Amino acid sequence: MAARHAEPPILASASAVRARLLAAAGVPVEQIASGVNEDRVKAASGGLDHDALALALAEAKAAAVAAAHPGRLVLGADQLLVMDDRRFDKPRDLGEAAAHLTAFAGREHELVTAAVALRDGVVVWKRTERARLTVRSLTPAAVDAYLAAVGPAALASVGAYQLEGPGAQLFERVEGDFFTVLGLPLLALLEFLRGEGVPAWAC
Repeated sequence: MAARHAEPPILASASAVRARLLAAAGVPVEQIASGVNEDRVKAASGGLDHDALALALAEAKAAAVAAAHPGRLVLGADQLLVMDDRRFDKPRDLGEAAAHLTAFAGREHELVTAAVALRDGVVVWKRTERARLTVRSLTPAAVDAYLAAVGPAALASVGAYQLEGPGAQLFERVEGDFFTVLGLPLLALLEFLRGEGVPAWAC
């Protein structure tokens, strides 16, 4: 199938990881951060369940960018971390990162990952996926040593870890798709993009 538009999809995200995942899969994207205030979206979303909220956040990001780019295919994504029905946001500082990791130690949590594609304000595709992760028992010294090793990178993700890096040392078990953990339901997204003719060689 020929691509509907010569211009590449827009990734409405500042996430370097998501951009790398798409680029590594051969999908050219233009990356534009949405600037969406996530706290405002969450406050306005009322009693949405975790999957619906992740989709609402992804759609809000895509819609914010799509408004200025008519005709373009815009991709939005978001990820929530849930443990005992409590949602954890990205840590604001290393002290909060240590508190989060201490809370996760020896316990299981879920990552809810959502992606949405919009064109001209219309949702043309959406997907949520979940992964279940069990953090090994961690001493305070182990938490401190990990954060000393990764530094501010711990603040870039909702769980204060990157599974593709030293964060793998934190885990006892991971159940679910690796790409879902990293922040994109990538295989499902690639299937959709091939239907859109992106990239042309894979269709």
